[in-house]
Formats: sequence, C-alpha cells, structure tokens
Amino acid sequence: MKDSPDKKIPARIADLNRQRKELLTLPPEKTMQRILESAQPAALVHSFPEQDLYFLIHDIGAEDALPLLALASDRQWEYVLDIETWHRDRLEPVALTRWFDLLYRADARRTVKWLIEQKTELLTLYLFKNIEVRVCEHDQDPSEFGEDFFTLDSVFYVRITGPLFAPESELGDIEKKNYRDFLKKLIQSLAAFDHVAYQALLLEAAHIIPTESEEEGYRLRNVRLAEKGFLPFEEAVGVYQPLTARQLAERNHKILHRTAAEISVPVPLYPSGVLENGSIFTGALAKIETEAVLEQLQTDVAGLCNRIIAADFAPAHSKDDLQAVVKKANGFLSIGLETLAAETEANGHSVSHLLAAMIQRHPLSDIFRVGYGRALELKWRAQRWLDRSWFAGQGLSLTFWGEDWLGVLGGLLVKKPMFFDNYVSGRMYREFSTVDELRQTAAALDVVIACDHLFSLLTISPELLSARRFLIYKNLILTLWALDRVGCTEKNRFLTRAEFRLFFEMLWQSNDRPRRVALVMKQSFLSWLCGLTGMRSHDITDKLGPVLESLFLEIEEEYGQVDTADLDPRFIHLFLIER
Repeated sequence: MKDSPDKKIPARIADLNRQRKELLTLPPEKTMQRILESAQPAALVHSFPEQDLYFLIHDIGAEDALPLLALASDRQWEYVLDIETWHRDRLEPVALTRWFDLLYRADARRTVKWLIEQKTELLTLYLFKNIEVRVCEHDQDPSEFGEDFFTLDSVFYVRITGPLFAPESELGDIEKKNYRDFLKKLIQSLAAFDHVAYQALLLEAAHIIPTESEEEGYRLRNVRLAEKGFLPFEEAVGVYQPLTARQLAERNHKILHRTAAEISVPVPLYPSGVLENGSIFTGALAKIETEAVLEQLQTDVAGLCNRIIAADFAPAHSKDDLQAVVKKANGFLSIGLETLAAETEANGHSVSHLLAAMIQRHPLSDIFRVGYGRALELKWRAQRWLDRSWFAGQGLSLTFWGEDWLGVLGGLLVKKPMFFDNYVSGRMYREFSTVDELRQTAAALDVVIACDHLFSLLTISPELLSARRFLIYKNLILTLWALDRVGCTEKNRFLTRAEFRLFFEMLWQSNDRPRRVALVMKQSFLSWLCGLTGMRSHDITDKLGPVLESLFLEIEEEYGQVDTADLDPRFIHLFLIER
C-alpha cells in the first residue's frame, strides 16, 4: 500500500531539512554545486529559510550565486531586497539598482513579471527616482525633448536621470554606464512584457508623492521583517532592558512545542551554526535531546539575533557580521544562565540539566536581558562613582588612571558596556562573554574607586595637578612620597634631579643586581600613607595591597639595573622630575 500524500509531505520536509543541514557544513561553493546537482534543486532552495539563503548567497558572492537567485522563491527575493536596499527608513538607490540588476541577470523574464505584478509600488518609486518621463502630444515635435530622451512607442519619452548618474554620485564612470545600460534594458523589458502596464507605470511614476510611497514601503517592509524578529528599533531595543533573576522568575514561562501548522516552517540554521562551542549556553543546548525542542530553540536563537541586529542598527550582510552578533548573544545568554543557576536550587539535578531546563522554560531574550543587566549594573556603578569622584572634581581626564585602568573605565562608560580585552583576542574591546570577565572588571573598578578615595584624603596642590605632563596616579603618588623621604618641606611640586638621585640611592635593599626595593622603604611608604590619610594600614593593604606591590615591582623592573649616574629624567615616567 502506497503512502498517502499527507504522509509523504512530512517525510519530504524532513528529508529537505536533513539535506540543508548537510549542505551548510560544506564550503559555500560546494554547497551551491550540490544544490544544482540535486534531483530537485528548486525545492531544496525553497526549503531554505530566507535568512539562511541570504547568508549563503553572500558566502558564495552575489555575482557567483546567480543560479541560486534564479531558483529562489519570490518570498526569498523579497527578503533580500528588504535587508539590502534600505538604510533606516530610506531606500538606497545604489543598492536597489544593484539587486534589481542581479535578479534581472539571474532570470530576466521572471524579474520583470515579479516587479510588475507583485512589486508595483517599489518599481514605480524606483522609476520616479531614476527617470524623467515626457508625453509627446500629437502635434509636438519630439526634437524638443533633447537627445537624452528615448522612446519605445513614440508617445512616452524617457530620460535616465537622478542621483545615481549625477556628477557628485559615489559611482565611478564604469558603474554609471553599467547601471544606465541596465536601467534601459529594464525599461525595454517592461514594455515588451506588458505595454499597457508599462505605460501605466510611467504615468504613475510621473505623478506619485515619493515621500508617502517610501513611507508606506518602509512600513510594509517592517511588517515582513517583524515576523522574523527584526522589530522596529523602538521595540527591538527592549532586548537591552535589564532583567533580574527574581523578575524573570515572576514572568510567564514559554511553552515549547511545535504544532502541526508549524512543522513545515523551516528552521534558520545559520545563527546556531556559527555558535562557538564551549560556552555555558551551548553546553545547555547540547543537553536537549528532543529534536522538535532543539529546532524551536534554534528558531529562538535566530529571533534573538535579529532583535539585536535591529536594536544595534547594524545590519548583518555577511557571515562575519552574523558571527559577531551570535557571539554577543551567546555571551550574554551564558552570563544570564550562570546568574540564574547561582540563584536557583538544583534539587538534586546536575547543573547542566538545570541550565537545559532554563532555556526551555524562559524566552532566550529574557535570559539575554538577565546577562546584559549584569554588565549594565557595572556601568551604572562606574557612572555613579565618576559623577562624585575626586579625580573628575579636579578636572583630570581618564588617562590619569594609566593604560589598563583607562581601558576598563572606557569600556564601562560607553553607551553599551564592553569588556577591555587589551588585544588578547585581537581587539581592544569586545562584548562580555563570561561572569568571570564581569568579576575581573568589577575588581578593577573596586581598586580604581579605592585609589580615588585615597587621593581624596591627600592634600595635593592644584599647581601640581595642573602640570599634566605625563601625570598618572602612579607618578603622582610616588613623587609625593619621594619628596617626603628626602625631607622636602614643599610637598606639591616636581622633584629636582638632585632630590631624585638622593631618593634613588636610599630606595634599594643592596647594590646587588638586579636591585630590589628595600623592605624598610615599603614599610615607610605605607606609614606615610597612613599618616596623611588617617587610614589604618590594614584597610590600605586590604584594598590596595596588590596595587602598591605592583608599583614596587614596576620600579624594580624599570630601574633595578640603572646606575645613579645614568639617570635621565627624559626616560623616567614613574616619577615627576624637573627637566
């Protein structure tokens, strides 16, 4: 007995899903080759979610992917135009021309038919922006229109014009010629396909209200993209609204299931495909054994990434762009999960199973908000301190805190807080990805705040602070101490060369190389701080002990091999010395 059509459809869908998963593991060029060699290439291409096909086309290269574009569905074409041809709420004429040209080269007749029958408003607006139309009256001499005009019916005369072809256009001469040739071919093809529709388009293009047409096009585009998680900015930005673990516990749980109606909806694979293994979130995903649940979570990942893209006003045009977004989502999801796990009783379950349960119970966007909220808490703390800090009150810049602390503070004080990676991963700043990075940043902020408080207890003249040449917290505190050690009564000034040489001689434990700072000098430094600030030595060492110790290590590394006679103020940055 043969299977009924109803039974064959799910099996066919499952087979297409399996093929897509296999294809996306191959290099892009091999993926296209395999698609074109398959028994039903069109069905296979149509099975791709719009977003996955879009990234595949970009991975291959749009010019080389024309065979795939020819096979793509109208829905997939529309998605490409929605993503590629808008900047904020305005159409990009260069991008629109480029993609019209690509579609035309992929399948000219189908493109013309699609534009006339399904994208009339977009086509009309495009023609309005790029051509001038004149109607020749029965008694009018066509030579009046000028040599730039051409006609296909001796009634409607057309001249290619507009911003694309203006002298100030960003296009080069060759691109202008190519796009002009394309536009003329398109007009000729429109007339050949349906001359009545062609004439109606020209009349409409000559009389539309472009602002209204563009606004309506933008509205419809947003409606389409909203179905895929690309919400309007005002809504998408809610993904950055912080959420605490307690607030999340009080929210409604999501229901993970797939209905019969949903079973045919293809699951986007690209976002989850570029997830980096080894994170807490990917570990939780690995514990999901039910295929239907995993597919819905993959859809949720894609939706979350699309919300981030919309909120950041940063369209992902390539796999690399997408990877950056996915990395951000993965990082804050992992932070959110670790935060939730720390505040949730396991009740005999392993942590991994607890995390797997969480991603099934809570919307991923909410878990992301919990993680991002942790970073925001750090930012707000840094901002509150900055507003009342000693150093800001003195008019000092962030450079006062030296390279490393400047980096930490700079990352926290931007609109969306970033982790100061100091090029360990090849970048100065990147998104937070673990709770440990938050703790590391918080610890650095604690030390900066403690140092700032210590400075606020010292009496430092505005004159010394105004001499901002190379002024950082290190050389400021060490200079003040050195002045005290050599017995200067005037405490707030640069060291003279003679004073620094005297201090330099008393600094060391012995003359054995490499020299080490004498223990008695370290003790005197601490006693000096206690005397000036009124703080107990225990409180200072508890909050700033490692910082002070690193100061002495840096002195030893910089000057431990230098003879007193060779001291040159030009090469000494840890002390302020008169030149």
